[in-house]
Amino acid sequence: MKKILIFLVLLISLTAKGQNVNVSNGSVFDGEPYLAINPNNSQHIVIAWMGWVNLANRFQIKTKASFDGGQTWSTQINLPHTVSGYSSADPSLDFDHLGNVYVSYIDFTGVTPPVTGGVYISKSTDGGLTWGTPFVVINTSFDGTKWPIDRPWMAIDRSNGPNRGNIYITSFNLNRLNPPFNPYLSVSSDNGSTFSSRYADTTNWLAGSINPLPICFPTVSSSGVLYLSYPSYVLTQSLYSQSLLGISHDGGNGISHEIIVTNNPPAHLEDYPLAKKGSPLINDPSDSLHLAFVFLSGETGDLDVYLTETYDAGINWSLPQRINDDPIFNNRMQDLVWADFDNDGDLVISWRDRRNGSDSTFQANTEIWAAFRCKDSLNFEPNFQLTNQSILHDTDLEEAGNDFMCIQLQDDTLSATWGDPRDGEINIWFQRMNTKGAVLSTNLISTDKVPSIQIYPNPSSSELTIKGEQIEYIQIYDLNGKLVIAKEELNKSTVNIQIGNLNSGSYVVKVKHKFGLQSSSIIKK
Repeated sequence: MKKILIFLVLLISLTAKGQNVNVSNGSVFDGEPYLAINPNNSQHIVIAWMGWVNLANRFQIKTKASFDGGQTWSTQINLPHTVSGYSSADPSLDFDHLGNVYVSYIDFTGVTPPVTGGVYISKSTDGGLTWGTPFVVINTSFDGTKWPIDRPWMAIDRSNGPNRGNIYITSFNLNRLNPPFNPYLSVSSDNGSTFSSRYADTTNWLAGSINPLPICFPTVSSSGVLYLSYPSYVLTQSLYSQSLLGISHDGGNGISHEIIVTNNPPAHLEDYPLAKKGSPLINDPSDSLHLAFVFLSGETGDLDVYLTETYDAGINWSLPQRINDDPIFNNRMQDLVWADFDNDGDLVISWRDRRNGSDSTFQANTEIWAAFRCKDSLNFEPNFQLTNQSILHDTDLEEAGNDFMCIQLQDDTLSATWGDPRDGEINIWFQRMNTKGAVLSTNLISTDKVPSIQIYPNPSSSELTIKGEQIEYIQIYDLNGKLVIAKEELNKSTVNIQIGNLNSGSYVVKVKHKFGLQSSSIIKK
């Protein structure tokens, strides 16, 4: 039955596709989005991103919170700089076991020497509505002039183990001209008030001097074991580039290592200089020994998305599996990968896709696509599309600050955020879908703009009210694509529709109005 429902997801996402939600509505630039969902409440979502403010404040970290699954959002918060004149970037979010949410980010002078600043962390006890005083995690002077503050990622231990509550933040060198390059691990056991920092690599497991971007991903298993992944290219360790795994059972004090992937044949990532090449490491909450590593490789002639997994805590890894299901050797590249497990072991992987683009370049038109695998299946369902339109390339995407999207899967609902320039400037977009086929995000997540249509109450047991400008017609379809209600030649701004005779479940609503055709979903109670 579940496979039938997943097929309906694909059918509806490719036909209705839902209206992607503009989270940021910025007029200049927004980038580096990240979202987190409260593990104790799947309706509670927090999103953070870096956005342009003005010449004085430059970029600041901006956040919004939703407590109803993304239907409505709080007022935007701009996190203040730790030092006047600094600029902020690279937010990351996570919840602790008590429901507090933390945001980590860079606040610094910029890359022109002398570089000062650091990675900071701030805590919210009210779900992301307000943020406390930021504390320093690691500063630019920790390791000479390597400036070990770039791209911090955060993971918090929510297990019942002895290190529950530990906050782990990884980073790497901002100075690309001072090898050797290292991944760094910073650990707090006092709710983010203080941190201790160290290298995550070591002798025989070094990141090396060839790759200046040893980005490090942390994840914590349900048993409280910390895992870290980072790239390595050291000829005395391997003739090929590798991805390595760090393992800590004692809260980051001691780290052992294993090999995740040795790229033989070579991955040819250097042939795609503009691609966003992060390789997330994630753990399965239902199986503490199960980890997944998602990465890009050009070994088959195009840059594709691959997955390798371990079911014995990193000792043995599966043969890499190609995830994007467009034809091999079709001269189309993919990038911008992310992934997440549901609490019961379902898996979703997402990426920026160019299968419908015009050529093999980074500048081709893009969409955001994803693949879903049920916990009890060995195979992924067919790829499906998250974005509701193909996006023309903008040169801003070639710069830093556009490196990642983010997706989370919880209670069979996926929530995704990414940056794209469909409105002329890069804005942060949001989509929320469930595995029963309903697109759940219908409203713009901002007080700056008014939604083109409003549908309420939703869910409803008897009547829907639909508001919009010059509504021409309304059609309601069931999940099999059957038209169950149609109202035509309306030319109204408010329409009431009786749905009491419909069976309980999810339906797709199509509304033709002044600004075009919009699709969203309703739930009949």
